[in-house]
Amino acid sequence: MTAEAPIDNDDLALRATGIVKSYPTPAGRLEVLRGVDLEVRRGTILAIIGASGAGKSTLLNVLGTLDRPDSGRLVVRGQNLETLTRRQLADVRARRLGFIFQLHHLLPEFTAEENVMMPLLIAGERSRPARDRAQEMLRAVGLHDRWAHRPAQLSGGEAQRVAVARALVAEPEIVLADEPSGNLDTAAASALHELMSSLAAERHQTFVIVTHNDRLAAVADRVLRLDGGRLVPSC
Repeated sequence: MTAEAPIDNDDLALRATGIVKSYPTPAGRLEVLRGVDLEVRRGTILAIIGASGAGKSTLLNVLGTLDRPDSGRLVVRGQNLETLTRRQLADVRARRLGFIFQLHHLLPEFTAEENVMMPLLIAGERSRPARDRAQEMLRAVGLHDRWAHRPAQLSGGEAQRVAVARALVAEPEIVLADEPSGNLDTAAASALHELMSSLAAERHQTFVIVTHNDRLAAVADRVLRLDGGRLVPSC
């Protein structure tokens, strides 16, 4: 497999250099990430695969600034995040990043529509435009008739699609997704994969996806494997 051509700074969504992350255990420190290097081109889909316990979710958390690495450098859209404060990192997450977690983390007291509106309201958007945009995203994930339902009234797959809509509603530059189609049936998963492909192509959004789903990996522009704490090409 040939190496990917260098990426111009204007085309670069994300760069990680020498990322190391470890955790204390009774037997000593467990090194999960051992010098991860990664460049992701704007408007592309990157799939990261690997064995369970390889550290894929840990890597996603570091790339999303939810967890700080022990060492290494992270640059998002030209901004070096290494020296930012917690408040500044939170601002980067709010303005540039979207997250889709394995567990949907919906707010149980709010409807599907209200959950999807939340990122826009937090960003200062007015209620009516936020509601219109939330309904648009719920239609995009096939839930136009479930907008008034609360999470307890939704199936696991429906709740996951609400979480996808919430992650995409503010049009983040980079979307970090941990098994985004894991709870979806085949038809809903295919629709989600098509939505991601169209958003990457038409809106130049960037997706970094951890997945075991071969069909999702197949629509990615590039597939890397996390093995031994480092990313390697998947052949």
